[in-house]
Amino acid sequence: MAIEINKDAVYRAAKPKEKDYTIKDGGGLEMVIKADGVKRWVFRYRADGKQNKLGFGVYPETTLENARRKAEEARQQIAEGIDPGKIRRQEKAAKQLAKQNQGRQKEGLPILDSFADITRQWLASIAHLTTVTTHTKKTSRIERLAFPLLGDKPIKEIKSADVLAVLKPMIDKQQLETAHRLHAEISSIFAYAIVHNFTDYDPAQPVAKQIPAQKVRHRAAIIDPKQVGQLLRDIYAYQGTYVVQMALRLSPLLFQRPGEIRQMLWDDVDLVAKEWRPYISKTDFHHIVPLSRQALEILEAIQPLTGGGQYVFPSSRGDGRPMSDNTIRTALITLGYDSTIQTAHGFRTIASTLLNEQGWSPDAIERQLAHAPRDQVRAAYNRAQYLDERRRMMQSWADYLDGLKRGADVIPFKRTG
Repeated sequence: MAIEINKDAVYRAAKPKEKDYTIKDGGGLEMVIKADGVKRWVFRYRADGKQNKLGFGVYPETTLENARRKAEEARQQIAEGIDPGKIRRQEKAAKQLAKQNQGRQKEGLPILDSFADITRQWLASIAHLTTVTTHTKKTSRIERLAFPLLGDKPIKEIKSADVLAVLKPMIDKQQLETAHRLHAEISSIFAYAIVHNFTDYDPAQPVAKQIPAQKVRHRAAIIDPKQVGQLLRDIYAYQGTYVVQMALRLSPLLFQRPGEIRQMLWDDVDLVAKEWRPYISKTDFHHIVPLSRQALEILEAIQPLTGGGQYVFPSSRGDGRPMSDNTIRTALITLGYDSTIQTAHGFRTIASTLLNEQGWSPDAIERQLAHAPRDQVRAAYNRAQYLDERRRMMQSWADYLDGLKRGADVIPFKRTG
């Protein structure tokens, strides 16, 4: 096919007619002279068995020399099996995306199809599955630890090495629980991205074996009744703030997870029904904690101080948040009980050990510890089945602790039948 058939004068002298017409320059390049006098360069070619065309601009702004150069570049791409029209569309899309992202960044929004963008979508999709507190923690962890390295990266371009780079500082510091949690969350984000066609694979998957297995840490607890009695006397002698005093005294009576205690909501407390009904995020069910006379006395004592707010044990900073997760631990350390002797979580161990020794139903104890069956039907059945027994058990437990605190020679009541 002849190329560069005409001189520039031919195109310059071309006049409009009633209908559009073309002047071929050869090799697929031609000029279209519109009826309104506009002269456009067009390149026609075949790709994948179809006829296609590209516009190379308006003459004379795009000169004959420039049009021929663009045509030659397109012919070279076609010879290499590349569709120049597809390349043009990709470049156009990239420019549009860059423009969109500039506007999004000015508005404080993540770059489209970036890790941060897909993460936001994933977080929104699972928000209804967890409590606000759990969702906030998850969001904060990803933003603090993953976004600095991955946030602006296109989701398709993230490699396993990038994921490992995020987790490496935690692994080096032996923060293995955090590393495993974050790895699982990153993997879930990629699972969401795969399902919604943002990417094709999960680069976090091969990284799993690079995170050392977490060593099981046994939370220290005092289980000798006499020593428990001394612990209770020390707790009642604690001179910290009133809110912390009450939280510390309530902890052994209820023996729930420290996080549930410190985030106790007044809306979940029914002083008339003598129940606390928290949502347990760890096991994903609504729990019922019968309140003993002693527990009720503590809650009624603190109600005038904090009852007008959301939390039973609010932060001393007055910022609308609950008491810090280190508060009870710090109070125990102040009393001389470090993490090798007694932890806040250890109150659960004390109750579990001594209640089992006293002969209470293991099923009732497990239910009171909020070790719920994952099956929701079974969980609801068990909640109803053991509630009466748990009411008796919780009052008996509070009375037993009172005896230990007084230093009495308490003989555990052995249940029979």
